[in-house]
Amino acid sequence: MTSLNRVPSLMARAGTASALTLAAVGGSIVVPGMASEAAAAAPATKALRIAASKKGSPYQWGATGPRSFDCSGLTLYSFKKVGKKLPRTAAQQYNKTRHISAKSRRAGDLVFFHSGSYVYHVGIYAGKGKIWHAPKTGDVVKLQKIWTKNVWYGRVR
Repeated sequence: MTSLNRVPSLMARAGTASALTLAAVGGSIVVPGMASEAAAAAPATKALRIAASKKGSPYQWGATGPRSFDCSGLTLYSFKKVGKKLPRTAAQQYNKTRHISAKSRRAGDLVFFHSGSYVYHVGIYAGKGKIWHAPKTGDVVKLQKIWTKNVWYGRVR
């Protein structure tokens, strides 16, 4: 049985569930859709950690790791390591993701930089307006603040 001091916090998470409902199910709350969202978040979070682990790796055009990367090579490598398949280029990756709003973005989502309809760069959202990415020739994989409003967001399925 659920202890009485836990019921208010469980009810807050459950929304409209009653104390009797909570007691009947032993305090467990099942919210439709939440399990699949949580399951999708785990690989994205792991991919983010993999990208971060490549900090300082040199940028090399066309490189997909494990020692050097271009922008889409870093995202492809990071998600491949967690069992998610992405196409090779930033534009192809954008077309393969579930497009989401900036408001819905979360750590592990992809950030696509665009000029008009042309996607030219991609990174992995790290939270707080920053991305892990492989910027350009002569640079290295690093964490950087998003520098433009011309971005779209995508969630890897």
